[in-house]
Amino acid sequence: MYNNIKNIIVIASGKGGVGKSTISANIAITIANIGFKVGLLDADIYGPSIPLMFDIENQKISIIEIDNNKKMKPVIKYGIKILSIGFFSALNKAIVWRGPMASKAIKQFIHESYWEKLDFLIVDLPPGTGDIHLSIIHELNITGAILVSTPQIISLIDVRKSIAMFNNKQINVPIIGIIENMSFFSTKKEPKKKYYIFGKKGVKKMAKYLNIKFLGEIPIIESIRKYSDFGYPIVLKNNKEISSIFNSIANKIINYTYINNL
Repeated sequence: MYNNIKNIIVIASGKGGVGKSTISANIAITIANIGFKVGLLDADIYGPSIPLMFDIENQKISIIEIDNNKKMKPVIKYGIKILSIGFFSALNKAIVWRGPMASKAIKQFIHESYWEKLDFLIVDLPPGTGDIHLSIIHELNITGAILVSTPQIISLIDVRKSIAMFNNKQINVPIIGIIENMSFFSTKKEPKKKYYIFGKKGVKKMAKYLNIKFLGEIPIIESIRKYSDFGYPIVLKNNKEISSIFNSIANKIINYTYINNL
């Protein structure tokens, strides 16, 4: 069923809590708003947050039969086709699985789902480098990876491990670029003054040093967190500042896939 998907983009981070899922959701919606057919696979087995961000925590997956095989049909919200392990577990219930069991679940998601035709499938990976990452890389023909990091040193140390994983000769997944999240904070009284809470332009400097494309920086803005918690990703609010940032990032992703698919 993945032969009908033109581009598969994985979004990864070295550590948790850097806003990877928030960015995945907003990138998916932005690309869809440009006019492409988009799916979003929440592959964060232990901490699925996409259902909350799309206000579909209570949704149930439909099972359909395709060529005598039963397939999972994604939930559609805001024009995005979505699959998540969160649809199969209660909000207050922990998923306690060893690596092989988690990998098996991911393989089921990959081979037993029916996406139909997509221009882009965005895959929200769990943080770090492990069995789930290797399973997805092995089972899918990945177009490219996007890294997300905050500017602080501890986050940069971890994201470099993810970069090393994708650059490994046995894996060799192209890195489209890296996004700096929580770059700075500005107040309403002084909107032009930037406070670099987690360090100044750490990701941009690292990207230049490692010769990786810098895709953009996303500031700390309360409404991003607020609307994510409400299940309404911020780009749907037509916030000019945020929409401009995500449009720029989305167009860089689209241009990359266009150039590399010639």
